[in-house]
Amino acid sequence: MNSLVFSHPEPQRPRSRIWPVFIPFAGCPGRCVFCAQHIQTGCAQTGLDTVLKKVEADLERALELGRGPYELAFFGGTFTALPEEYPSRFLALSDKFRKLGLIIKTRCSTRPDRVTIPMLKELGAQGLDMVELGAQSLDNKALKESGRGYSGDDVHTACDAVRAAGLELGVQLMPGLPGDHDDVFQKDVRAVCNIKPDNTRLYPCLVLRGTELEKWWREDRYEPWTLARTIRELTLGVAALWKAGIPVIRMGVAPEEDLAPEIVAGPWHPALGQSVRARVLLKHVQEQVRQLGRAPERLGVPFRHSGEIFGHARELLGDYARLGLDRESIRMVDKKRFTLS
Repeated sequence: MNSLVFSHPEPQRPRSRIWPVFIPFAGCPGRCVFCAQHIQTGCAQTGLDTVLKKVEADLERALELGRGPYELAFFGGTFTALPEEYPSRFLALSDKFRKLGLIIKTRCSTRPDRVTIPMLKELGAQGLDMVELGAQSLDNKALKESGRGYSGDDVHTACDAVRAAGLELGVQLMPGLPGDHDDVFQKDVRAVCNIKPDNTRLYPCLVLRGTELEKWWREDRYEPWTLARTIRELTLGVAALWKAGIPVIRMGVAPEEDLAPEIVAGPWHPALGQSVRARVLLKHVQEQVRQLGRAPERLGVPFRHSGEIFGHARELLGDYARLGLDRESIRMVDKKRFTLS
């Protein structure tokens, strides 16, 4: 009996632990219509000197306890637009703990219109390894209606600048922005596939309490995506990104304790990433079944994917049954690859 052996469709990438440092609103030229970083990150806006002292104390404690190594990541603000001394001070702190073996890489997030090649080269010389650009979209209409203040061309220019400075590149997209039209997200995905960043993050747009977007929503000027559409669109997008060899390192905002009560509308679900990943895997298995050329009798699933194969709350059991693979014919195996027979 012929069989097929195949890998998970997700691109392989080195795994590392992230030590996040949140600097909500710091360096931002204004507040975006959808932004409530103090809610999304679970951190209140704090003075940068206070952040520096706390990070240093926490890293010292981690070193004493023998933890790590970590990637130090600066999120929540516009790192490259911080007051002049602070990017260097944060990177000097990172370098201190890199020399002690606790930190192995340093990354930051920033806006596409707040980077230049000379600036990035200087930050790279001080120890910055990766820049994640909060592009949100490359569509001019969506960017304009969301008040981002830059164009799709500016995003491309910023990506080129990060590469020219010799740094790794991440691109963050926000599907469902105001101004969403004509399959914008899938077009954004195709553009990112051509850019070929080292990773992506996908944050579907949510309506959070206290934002300008909440006002627009209450005035019927903005309609967020439904959860069903979000899962459908992300499944298509992630499949395309994975096929292009681009890892998707985050889908949806993290389920912070205080977040849920502040979401007034939009496609938030605590298992969004699991649901999307499971659907992309299902599509991959469906392709393998077509290649097999007959009704399958058994699917061997590596143990590491046992929590993903059926999706959230086993929502994909029926889809596998329609392929001829019921629960009894899907077995977890101590192997690295899938087997279809």
